Amino acid sequence: MKQFSIQILTFLVAITLLNSCKSGAVNLFKAATPHEQYQRKLTAAGLDKTAMGVSWVEAAKVSINKALSVQIPYRENGYFAAERIPATAYRFEVKRGQKINISLEKTSSKPMLVYLDVWEIEDSGDLKLIKSADTAGRPFDFDADDETKYILRLQPELLRSGSFTLQITSGPSLDFPIGQNNSPRVGSYFGDGRDANSRKHEGIDIFAKFHTPVVAIANGTVTRVNENNLGGKVVWLRPENKNYTLYYAHLDRQIATEGQIVKAGDTLGLVGNTGNARTTPPHLHFGLYTSRGAIDPLPFIRKTNSEIPTSTNAGLANINKMLRTSKKATLFRSTNESLDSAITLPSSTIVYATASFQNYLKVELPDGTVGYLRNNVIRNLSAALKKVTITATALPGYDQPSTLAAIKMNFTKGAKVDLLGIFSTYSLVTDASNETSWISNDSF
Repeated sequence: MKQFSIQILTFLVAITLLNSCKSGAVNLFKAATPHEQYQRKLTAAGLDKTAMGVSWVEAAKVSINKALSVQIPYRENGYFAAERIPATAYRFEVKRGQKINISLEKTSSKPMLVYLDVWEIEDSGDLKLIKSADTAGRPFDFDADDETKYILRLQPELLRSGSFTLQITSGPSLDFPIGQNNSPRVGSYFGDGRDANSRKHEGIDIFAKFHTPVVAIANGTVTRVNENNLGGKVVWLRPENKNYTLYYAHLDRQIATEGQIVKAGDTLGLVGNTGNARTTPPHLHFGLYTSRGAIDPLPFIRKTNSEIPTSTNAGLANINKMLRTSKKATLFRSTNESLDSAITLPSSTIVYATASFQNYLKVELPDGTVGYLRNNVIRNLSAALKKVTITATALPGYDQPSTLAAIKMNFTKGAKVDLLGIFSTYSLVTDASNETSWISNDSF
């Protein structure tokens, strides 16, 4: 702790000087994400060469490789401890056409910046930056324009501790093409068989009353207004800044005109049953076309469930604590227990709880491995497992379960210590002055 305190004092002086500078080398860099800008400031001030600076940069990289898989909607209550120099990442998958909403609420005794960055995982495995939160910490969103996976990383600035609530939800990226007060109903889906299964349905059918207004569901340009045998009277709309076109068919009346610039909510036409829908009730055939053909439009307009169960009181009470497993336990790499690899932990394994998710704790093992443990396999360290006597002549106590770690204290033969838990071939013990350290299991 003394070493950490000295580092804090050094950083406080350096960062104060850094923030007081309004000009210099940092301003010569091109625009970057807030996270990159902060790292450049550390470099410009020479702090990237210090132990804490190096750890901060390394934590950002390592967290991405350790990203846990989560299912949306997702809510996590967690804590960033300054002395641990934390960073955490999440891997998630959404359907093409959904809008992802991300918010982070923070509680800290001092202002705390947390940098949020989202990457798309490309087919090659490379990461493509999609979005970064601003330094004000406002909620942000982005459209999932492809069926792919994403990684979200959170990392606080140095020397700041505080609790947080992260929430990731999804919803439609487009509005609904018929006003909900008109009680529309989707009655036929993308891919359904048509004409004795000789072709597939290239859209969805939304049934509504005759002459119900059909509206633009995004700002854009009407690219075509025409009539054909299948769709009858149709309107084509190209949303701005998108690589697809929307198709409205079976209209009884076309109101939009070709080339017209429209806003979301503008009326394009009225529900009917023209074209090959003459023998069916009035409905809108709604389609979505890309350069590769039709894709399912439903995820683009369907509301999704954003209700998220909250974390239990037991989980919340254990955040930012050293704990141990009460029995043999399974460490999950995903919020869906059926996915990804899992690790079996022996009873009394030491873990550090960083966050709470529903009935789980997100924990970190002493070697940096992260995952989820059920709340019912966790116990606090208030009571020792047993008292043991040191049998080695001279025994170092390390600050981590490794002979490469720093030595915190030295034990002599016959010393009595309280055993708190284990990890690998080491035990976490407490001496008479209540100082904790790791010792080799063959030492008692």
